[in-house]
Amino acid sequence: MAQTAVKVYGWAVSPFVARALLCLEEAGVDYELVPMSREAGDHLRPDFLARNPFAQVPVLQDGDLTLFESRAIARHVLRKHKPELLVGDGSPEAAALVDVWLEVEAHQHHPPTGAIMVQCILTPLLGGVRDQAVVDENVAKLKKVLAVYEARLSASRYLAGESLTLADLSHFPMMRYFMETEYAALVEELPHVKAWWEELNARPAARKVTEHAVNAAKLWALEKAEQQ
Repeated sequence: MAQTAVKVYGWAVSPFVARALLCLEEAGVDYELVPMSREAGDHLRPDFLARNPFAQVPVLQDGDLTLFESRAIARHVLRKHKPELLVGDGSPEAAALVDVWLEVEAHQHHPPTGAIMVQCILTPLLGGVRDQAVVDENVAKLKKVLAVYEARLSASRYLAGESLTLADLSHFPMMRYFMETEYAALVEELPHVKAWWEELNARPAARKVTEHAVNAAKLWALEKAEQQ
């Protein structure tokens, strides 16, 4: 039996791994998710550091090509297998808008959303106590960002126009966790942002990626319980 040419190394609960998996699912690419354990230090082992010297997940192995950084992996997968998700309607202007909103996701949306997720979900999960001051600061920042999104999405169905693109998909992994916090109302109170999010979340590819993460989280919880 032939081996799967595309492999993704990482833990499925990571939103960064989820970004890579989401694009592979959207493009219909067969892949293998190679499970790793952060607790066991798999990302610090020499064989993994040979793939990514920064010791971060995900890593994509596509034949002889090895890539890291989830946004770069996403672009590669779509450029190779579903390029329309990078260019909107195909015009240079539409492609430029995709690039703009990918930058907005990375530099405006991700930082406050990620900070809230870390404090509200990850820190308690690891036995820590969240810093409410950090949460409050980033909630204020995210409110301003989402107001811009609401204005944009009132003018077009998706961020880069009337076609779904990576500019939209790239938001899914972190937003999925954010929507599990008590601050989900920030999205739900904005009708256009809410409709956009619900459409993203309902996509078959998104549901598959969520299934990966949920199953991995259950396995992690079971292993932790057995250690106690």
